[in-house]
Parts: sequence; structure tokens; C-alpha cells
Amino acid sequence: MWPAFLVGCTALVKPAAAQRALFARPCADANAIDPRDATAIRAFFESHFSPYEVVAADGRTLGMVTGYYEPLLAGSRAQTPRFGVPLYAAPDDLLTVDLTALYPELKDKRLRGRVDGRKVVPYWTRAEIESGKAPLAGKVLVYVEDPVEAFFLEIQGSGRVMLADGSVIRVGYADQNGHPYRSIGRVLIDRGEITLERASMQGIREWGRRHPEQLPALLDENPSYVFFREVPAPTPGTLEAAIDGPFGTLGVPLLAGRAIAVDTRSIPLGAPVFLATTFPLSTRPLDRLVMAQDTGGAIRGAVRADFFWGFGDTAAREAGRMKQEGRMWLLWPKDARLPTT
Repeated sequence: MWPAFLVGCTALVKPAAAQRALFARPCADANAIDPRDATAIRAFFESHFSPYEVVAADGRTLGMVTGYYEPLLAGSRAQTPRFGVPLYAAPDDLLTVDLTALYPELKDKRLRGRVDGRKVVPYWTRAEIESGKAPLAGKVLVYVEDPVEAFFLEIQGSGRVMLADGSVIRVGYADQNGHPYRSIGRVLIDRGEITLERASMQGIREWGRRHPEQLPALLDENPSYVFFREVPAPTPGTLEAAIDGPFGTLGVPLLAGRAIAVDTRSIPLGAPVFLATTFPLSTRPLDRLVMAQDTGGAIRGAVRADFFWGFGDTAAREAGRMKQEGRMWLLWPKDARLPTT
């Protein structure tokens, strides 16, 4: 996990970083540590950080840990009979409304909307966007083949698209339409279409293949819609290139098996976290130090994490099956006040 900590430091010590003063010393001292010396790395964390168990507002210390990954989709820069599902960049009329100055209690809220006459109204829902109401002409980044794969790409937040010539482009989260996420797996369960045990990515894909005529309406049950940006390749020879992961909310690449998405109202972005959970569909312990370097629309609550499995088929399989109980300990710089929520 040492590369994940080091690359996180590049964001944490920037002049405008919120936690710069707290992490300046640990990040500076990290440069003297031999990355091959596990004993020295352990001693570093023990000397610079104190652990605090994460507790929910109702006193619970046990929460849910899910998984996510970086998918690979086939695609095309031009629309074709095979590739007809667009991935859009953020539209020009999408507004972000920040009311923190007037209402400090909304410090973690960023409202999305659009102007309608003299009023700011909610932005278009997924169904409205799919029906063509949003002004998205000229905003297509790339076309992909499968609407279900595009939908899950939105949930993952980033991915790779292989073009016909063999080249690969990376896309990452750019913005969101402001509507709350609704699980289509839960919709299928409530309808009696699938069981709880089958409500994984794999199970939903299978349902979509069997009910292609019902699939668009199912996807529209989730009003949330994610817009993407094309992510440039990292500079060769850098730590970012060595990690070779998608960029998370912290602005650094995510290391497979060592990064989690969290609710920043409870876990500060960039902090080390000790995660105690189990491997998907098992009781085998998955206990390790990870970095809180990402967020997600469905990640809400103090004892809640989304574990990044990496890239490829194995990562996809594990992420799709993961819905485990877990506990978390925040590692916070010694002698520093705990963040308030």
C-alpha cells in the first residue's frame, strides 16, 4: 500500500489542500522510508498516526463494504450500427449551486440544476436525457456497444474504452445530473424478478439479456446520470504511471486493493484507513490498510466503504459479488484534532 500513500501525499500537500498542515510532516518523513522495508513502513504509520474506530451516529461499528473496479468496454469515436450508446461530456447548461456561504449546514451539498426562464430547476433525469431533452449535441466522447455496460461504467465512475484500431482511451467522472442514485438491483428484487443473491452486476446483466425490450425502462428507474471526461495518460516514469489506475476524487490514481471510496462527511479524503472485512461471498478475512481516495454517489454513512479491486475480469467478478460487513479505523496524524462531521 506504500505507493498509494505516497501518491496520495502529492495531493494532500498541495498549497490549497484542506489537510495540508496535518499531512505535511508525515508526507515529508515518508521520503526517507525504504519502500521495500515492510517493518519500516509499519513503524512509520505507528509513529505518525493514531487509530480511531469509526462509529455511526447510532453507535454501530459494523457497516457495509461493497466493491468496484475499472471496466474495459469496446467502442468507437464515430457512431456505427454496432456502437450506438454515447458517453457524454458534461453539458454546458449544467449548473453547480453552492449555498455554503448562506447555509453552512449545507457544506457537503452541491446542487445541480439548469436555468429555466428566471428560475433554477432540477437538471434533466436519466429518462429525460435519454429522450433527448438535454442539449448534448457535440458532447459525445465515444460510443460503446452495450447500454448495460455503459450504465455500470457510470456506477464505477471510470473505465477504459478500446477502439477498433487497438488504442485505448480512459474516461473518468466529470459531473452528475444531481438526481439521487437508485439501485436497479433493488428494483428487480422488489418486483420479484430476481433474488437478493442474484442482485449482482452479473445477475443484472443476465436479466437484461433475457429482457432486452424491458431494459431501457429499468435503467430509467435510476434518475441519476453521470457525465465523463477523457483522462490523459500519465507521464511515463512517474509514480502515477507505475500505479496505472483510474483517478479518484482525491485527484490521484487508485491502487488496486489499496484504495476505497468513502463518505467524506465521516472520513476525510486522503486519510489512511484500516479496513476489516471479508472476501466476497466468504468468511475469509480481508484486513488491510487502505487509502480513502475516492467517493461515490451510493457511498453514504460513516461505516461504509467501496473497495477498489482494480482492472480486468477478476476485478469485475470480485467487485460484482462484494457486499460484506466490515469495520473501519481512521488513522489520523498524532496530536491533531479529529475532524468534525
